[in-house]
Amino acid sequence: MQENIAPTKANLMAAQAALDFSKKGYELLDKKRNVLIREMMGLMDRAKEMQQKMREIFKDAYEALTMANITLGINEVHEVAKSIPRATEFTVLTHSVMGVEIPKIKYEKHDLEHYYSFYHTNTALDVALQKFHQVKYLLYELAEVEDSVYKLAMEIKRTQKRANALQNIQIPKYEALVKMISEVLEEKEREDFFRLKVLKKKKLRRA
Repeated sequence: MQENIAPTKANLMAAQAALDFSKKGYELLDKKRNVLIREMMGLMDRAKEMQQKMREIFKDAYEALTMANITLGINEVHEVAKSIPRATEFTVLTHSVMGVEIPKIKYEKHDLEHYYSFYHTNTALDVALQKFHQVKYLLYELAEVEDSVYKLAMEIKRTQKRANALQNIQIPKYEALVKMISEVLEEKEREDFFRLKVLKKKKLRRA
């Protein structure tokens, strides 16, 4: 490709401008990548804490649910479960981090409402429902965090790919082009200077 470009001052200026633009582009992508990585690492730490907390609550919830199934019977527990309405008290919004749209789940916490008669249930079922009620809110937060981590990771991968293309392909290409044109122009200037010098000597001899 470089062989087809004439070694002129105009092409040298154009190549230098392209080189400067590529370097600035790489710097911006590198900064963006670092910001995204910091954001993702913070979210990953938060996700680990939430996952640990969820495991503990799930363990207590399933133990209480197992006891409720044993003491009340699976059918009775199933009927109570059917009476609980579906969760609809959340809204999924988004906000931008360096151009990446990541989710923000907005919700309000409410105390657990009992949709069943206490006459046909026991404490084990109450504990199980309370624990699963806590898990519901943790799931909102965990879904927000894990989806954010995934989207940030995908953008980091794309940014890294573009930065690598600039660093390993575009920048070296324009550096080589600038070097080639500069060397040709410098050689031409030396030849012109030598030629003028020779002509000047000839004129002086004739004089």
